[in-house]
Amino acid sequence: MENETRVLQAGPIKEKTEALCDAIANQEEFKELYAKIEAFMNDEKLKYDFGQLNDQGALLEQKQQYGLEIKQEEYDQFEKLRESFMSQKVATDFLEAQEEVQDIQNRIHQYLAKMFEIGRTPSQDDFDFCSDGFGDCGCG
Repeated sequence: MENETRVLQAGPIKEKTEALCDAIANQEEFKELYAKIEAFMNDEKLKYDFGQLNDQGALLEQKQQYGLEIKQEEYDQFEKLRESFMSQKVATDFLEAQEEVQDIQNRIHQYLAKMFEIGRTPSQDDFDFCSDGFGDCGCG
């Protein structure tokens, strides 16, 4: 008999992944986060300003890494761009929503990584920190 390679069945994984997506997407808080992200994505000027801010910040960071002098005018220009961007509610809402979405993604990733590490669904005791990442603190 030849060695057969067993492959995980994609159907149940897809089904549960869709259920996870539904659990996230159907929450009112997620809809609010998504609306903030969408408002930003629909504002071409803000997206342009954000790109300019990121480009300018990356340039200053690169100059600093190479030990090059950053002129006061360059720093002032960056600060002016940053302050202008951050003075707009759609921009700050977007940044906050983006941070929260990334946090959720990181928590899901930690949970999945732990499952692959230990070979089963993780419990609170499997985590090295008080919370399991989803607000369940079993450290009574």
